[in-house]
Amino acid sequence: MSSNITPPPRQDVNPVSYQIRDLIYGVAGIFHNDNRLAFLEDRCGRRMKELSIPNLRQYHEVLTRSAQRTNEMHLLLNEITVGETCFFRNQPQLAALQRLVLPSIVASKEKLPYKHLRIWSAGCSTGEEPYTMAMILLEEAQRFLRGFTFEIIATDLNDRSLQRCQEGIYGDYALRNVAPETLRRYFDPVAGTRDYRVRDEVRKLIKFSRVNLLDDARMLFIKSLDVIFCCNVLIYFDGASKKRVIQHFHNNLLPHSYLFLGHAESLFGVNDDFRLVHFPGAMAYIKSPVKR
Repeated sequence: MSSNITPPPRQDVNPVSYQIRDLIYGVAGIFHNDNRLAFLEDRCGRRMKELSIPNLRQYHEVLTRSAQRTNEMHLLLNEITVGETCFFRNQPQLAALQRLVLPSIVASKEKLPYKHLRIWSAGCSTGEEPYTMAMILLEEAQRFLRGFTFEIIATDLNDRSLQRCQEGIYGDYALRNVAPETLRRYFDPVAGTRDYRVRDEVRKLIKFSRVNLLDDARMLFIKSLDVIFCCNVLIYFDGASKKRVIQHFHNNLLPHSYLFLGHAESLFGVNDDFRLVHFPGAMAYIKSPVKR
């Protein structure tokens, strides 16, 4: 770990927090600034309570020296990577996907004998984003996407979030932006509750799996993508980790394909191999063909 990653310890922070912070950074590229160290200590505290460990020093030893260190890091990452989301969350972005991006990709594949769309939701949290995209694809399946097959890859680092994805059951808060007609068409009520379950015709389009975006071996095999959504994930990465992940995204996308980030995220100073494109109320990055 380079010396510029860990600044001099603050007086109000347990010095071991910095060591655990650096361990997490090395494994997953997630970097906690000083103002988030209290959050990190709180999440470590949950695991310490579960393991009946009295202090951070002993917990650090579990993360570094014990036989269960790999599994314990896995469980700690579950604690610190919980995201908040809902269906149809970023309407301008989704409108750009449906009305502009997908028709553009379809036009580029017009002469191909095998018409297939492959989309990746990287950092899918509890599944609302990829399920939303699957509904959009189904809405257009009898229009400009007629004759196409679809595949959505949805990945996250958090096992508990992925379990929620697999269950496909959601309550009022997650469904707050879903139109009544969409709710009737793509969801079934769960008996005895106010929850709804995503229908199988939507679920079958998506493959959920756990992927660490800094796992170079896994990233090398996610290829031939038309669209990547990675929204509000890179805000937790430092510059070096961002560059590494974005380079993988560039390698994984087909020419003329698109990368969507969160509205507060940018590739400025991170990667120059994408071209920024503006849509009404949204923006994305397009992978230009290789210059000869």
